[in-house]
Amino acid sequence: MTSWQHEAEFSAFVAARAAGLCRTAFLLTGDWHAAEDLTQATFARLVPVWPRLQRRDELDGYARTTLTRLFLDERRRRRWTERSLPASDPLDLPADIAPADLADDRVDLMEALSRLTLDQRTAVVLRFWDDLSVETVAAVMGRPTGTVKTLTARGLAQLRRILEPEGAPGSLAPLSPPEVR
Repeated sequence: MTSWQHEAEFSAFVAARAAGLCRTAFLLTGDWHAAEDLTQATFARLVPVWPRLQRRDELDGYARTTLTRLFLDERRRRRWTERSLPASDPLDLPADIAPADLADDRVDLMEALSRLTLDQRTAVVLRFWDDLSVETVAAVMGRPTGTVKTLTARGLAQLRRILEPEGAPGSLAPLSPPEVR
């Protein structure tokens, strides 16, 4: 394959997958600007190895693994704690998303996700947002499957505690909108 064919194929891949990777990055980072930077860094990592990637059917997984590992490496390198993550400003959205499209429960979910540990959030997002198997998440995170199961279970339990309405133990009832005064 020639160089321009690789470029055309890579451009088509970026056009098709950028929005999905950016949404996953947003759930991991809690910030649209950081998500866009993370997505861009992922594609930058893919450019030099693109001609050597043999299994074109696994490009999505390769990109997701690259994105996740960049996210985890950056956070660990900076000794960043997940608890200090500021909630994303709901009005700070990409141009293709209108503020009216955000449901209250999405804002609540993003706040709840920001309160999970780094590894818990990564496991929950990859398992339930990207719908990956435990084995795939383990490979992406570079962790044993048992650790991923524990992180997922603890992350879901923490989300339940955060999102659980007062007086309704053990259920994840729909969140009611805040009272307007």
